[in-house]
Amino acid sequence: MISENIYKSFGIDERVVELVKKSELKVKYRFESIDEIAEYNTLKVVKAMQDCGVSEACMLETTGYGYNDVGRDRLEEVYAKIFGTEDALVRSQIVCGTHALATALFGNTRPGDEIYSPVGIPYDTLQQVLGISGDGRGSLKEYGVSFRYTDLLPDGGFDYDGIRASINDKTRLVEIQRSRGYADRRSFSVDEIGELISFVRSIKKDVIIMIDNCYGEYTELIEPSQVGADMVVGSLIKNPGGGIAPVGGYIAGTHDCVENAAYRLTGPGLGKELGPSLGNNRLLYQGTFLAPQVTAAAEKAAVLLSEVFETLGFRVNPHLDEIRHDIIESITLGDPAKVISFCKGIQKAAAVDSFAAPEPAPMPGYDSDIIMAAGCFISGSSIELSADGPLREPYNVFFQGGLSYAHGKLGILMAVQQLLEDGLITL
Repeated sequence: MISENIYKSFGIDERVVELVKKSELKVKYRFESIDEIAEYNTLKVVKAMQDCGVSEACMLETTGYGYNDVGRDRLEEVYAKIFGTEDALVRSQIVCGTHALATALFGNTRPGDEIYSPVGIPYDTLQQVLGISGDGRGSLKEYGVSFRYTDLLPDGGFDYDGIRASINDKTRLVEIQRSRGYADRRSFSVDEIGELISFVRSIKKDVIIMIDNCYGEYTELIEPSQVGADMVVGSLIKNPGGGIAPVGGYIAGTHDCVENAAYRLTGPGLGKELGPSLGNNRLLYQGTFLAPQVTAAAEKAAVLLSEVFETLGFRVNPHLDEIRHDIIESITLGDPAKVISFCKGIQKAAAVDSFAAPEPAPMPGYDSDIIMAAGCFISGSSIELSADGPLREPYNVFFQGGLSYAHGKLGILMAVQQLLEDGLITL
């Protein structure tokens, strides 16, 4: 391998290089299907940009109110076309995925309504939005919106009997989290989500169905919005921003759902008319263009990680032969020291802040200490090489991102090397 010599400059043991080299040979058959999906989605993005008449003028900035921001409005048309929806809200003013989800939920529910999750309890930060953890201040619960959920079956499937029994007259919105968050479960395919949507509609036809699409964009040929969802919601510093978008989130869906969310983001009567691009349009367009290829690179790194750590004797999710529906790979390390060591190795592979040593610490929105390794060009960008996890049993670590496969592979090498140096694994 041409790169073997340069791996020595990172202090990587030859045994680690050999382990990853052998694993890479085993996994390459999986790369062809990932590349095919990336090619299709790249062309879908290009076609959307062409059909919407994206021009150089769309890259110009606006300030203040942002009235008549052609680039912003055209980008939202592009997103609606990519996701197969009536409308979209794509804004730099949405600061993270949780903010996008909160905007969609607050905008589309009213006091007395109930939000229901048929896939178990949502991700940690959304729990505080709902008011089921934290002090409840500013939460949906404080505004009179209740929450109910049904756990998944032991095999990870949907509890259809439980779902039927739970949906009631108050159920206004059904929230489905596509990816696993910090839960020890698999992610859902678009086909599975489509089946679940059909079942929910058979119980209550007019319920709003919202998908937390974070980490899942562009991993399949279609999105959940194309199998009956009223809204799909995500962050631009994950898959759809391609590692270029400096900030932002999106909500794509029906006209009514998007307009309701826009009124929540800005104000009643203002909606989508306000919101300056502040010079971000070019970055958002370029990130959208690159997103399918960047997502594919992250998926390939995740595939390699699964084989390497299963070879080392750890439980991984998903396994090599399982079809992926997001970019995340989780490893059950079973020991907090191993979680910390793994994250330190990932940090050492970063191009930014490689000298930093991540440590577990309290973080807003979480009920346990979190460790995060992320030397990123965009702060908090989890489409870039990163790893994180809560310091709680069973001590899972969640690996995602990598703007290129080569960088994702380096992260894996450095994580194994750190575990080896800390005496936590043997080769």
